[in-house]
Amino acid sequence: METSKPCIAEIKSRGQLTIPKKIREISNLEEGQAVTILPIGDSVLITPKKLELDEARRQLKKILRDSGCSLEEILAGIKGERKSLYKEIYGQKDK
Repeated sequence: METSKPCIAEIKSRGQLTIPKKIREISNLEEGQAVTILPIGDSVLITPKKLELDEARRQLKKILRDSGCSLEEILAGIKGERKSLYKEIYGQKDK
C-alpha cells in the first residue's frame, strides 16, 4: 500500500470527519463503505470493514456502471454462457 503524508481534518458538529480524497484513494475507501473505528490509547485507527453482501452488491453495481450494460444484458449473457457450458460438458442441448 502506498503511504501518504499526515493531514489535518476537522470533526464537524455532528461528529462527521471527512477523509481526504488522496487517503481514500490510497486506502480504496468508497462512498457508503463501512469502516471500523478502533480507539488505541489517545489515537484512533480507521480501517475498511468488508461487509460481504453489501460489498458484493457494491462491486456488481460498479461492474454494471463501468461496462455500460444493463442488468438484462448481463443476465442474458450469463444464460448464453450457461447453455454453452452445458453443451460442452454434456454434449447435448439443455432442456
